[in-house]
Amino acid sequence: MASQLDYHAIHEIFTRFHASEPEPKGELEHVNAFTLLVAVALSAQATDAGVNKATRALFKIADTPEKMLALGEDGLIEHIKTIGLFRQKAKNVMKLSRILAEDYEGQVPSSRAALMTLPGVGRKTANVVLNMWFHFPAQAVDTHIFRVGNRTGIAAGKTVETVERAIEDNIPVEFQQHAHHWLILHGRYICVARKPKCGACLIRDLCPYEEKTL
Repeated sequence: MASQLDYHAIHEIFTRFHASEPEPKGELEHVNAFTLLVAVALSAQATDAGVNKATRALFKIADTPEKMLALGEDGLIEHIKTIGLFRQKAKNVMKLSRILAEDYEGQVPSSRAALMTLPGVGRKTANVVLNMWFHFPAQAVDTHIFRVGNRTGIAAGKTVETVERAIEDNIPVEFQQHAHHWLILHGRYICVARKPKCGACLIRDLCPYEEKTL
């Protein structure tokens, strides 16, 4: 784990990320807050590409909690059976759909606490929804962000919670909204787990990682 970078280095890193891609987007396909919530819940231990492939047809017929309930668990399974842990995920989606329909008038709540009461929705999923749909600067720390944060010293921490706090505390406010997307994309395509592509890295000169690749 690299030591925490100082303000000036972090500001320069995110200035470069912003210049390269001013409006980074999440890669999960969705049409509203509900389909985003479902897509994120389905993406645990699965790839965004795999989730998108499964949900394109699903969201055409079940884009609200009420329509998802009408489809039923067996109908949902037929759409998502290519996704890992699909049976448990189907149960969670049906349960959260019922709660949204009965307790929230079919709307996805915009508070982290309320989101985290839904089956299958943890802090990371809640933060993705808060960030992507409600445009709240919540930081959803996945394996990519955890690795990049520690490897670069942008957000050092031994737990997901400490990395999330380090992002909130250390990244300048003007970059908070898109910070987790920049970090995810950097980790997914450049700062990969094995043999990071340091030669193609925008921030190589600022990164303290000692085992840089050529």
